[in-house]
Amino acid sequence: MAREEQRVLTLDKYEHGIVINALNEMRNDLIGEERPTDIVDEVLLKTIDAPTRKVRGKSREER
Repeated sequence: MAREEQRVLTLDKYEHGIVINALNEMRNDLIGEERPTDIVDEVLLKTIDAPTRKVRGKSREER
């Protein structure tokens, strides 16, 4: 059995909001087209429920 590959993104509060809004818009478009939203729903919930972590020191952009 092959191991499933996972990806980890680090997003600030603003970027997290953008991803949530984009997924929600995609979901609304699918609903309007009467297409299934299952996978978008799953990713949207994962994004909303993603754990937060405090960043120590300077951010990458400040280095």
